Amino acid sequence: MEYVYAAMLLNSLGKEVTEDTLKSVISATGAQPDDAQIKVVVSALKGVDINKIIEDAQNAQIAQAQAPAAHESKENKKEESHKEEGKSAEEAAAGLSSLFG
Repeated sequence: MEYVYAAMLLNSLGKEVTEDTLKSVISATGAQPDDAQIKVVVSALKGVDINKIIEDAQNAQIAQAQAPAAHESKENKKEESHKEEGKSAEEAAAGLSSLFG
């Protein structure tokens, strides 16, 4: 996972994600870089727009956060309509009881 974080760091700084730059970032942390892992990450990120992926992930989080709120809003509307129906029934019952004193 630290290789992905290193790639994201390089990307955020406007640096190209290459084997050498990843190796430098991992080495700077005091860890021993794994050349095979670095090659896999660089290969997997070839032609990938990291900024676009981050933006899509943020949009997905926003959509997930809004979905429960929309669901709650629908539930509240249903509850309100049930309450209004309940009041009407109660008022009707009260009106009938007044007829029979």
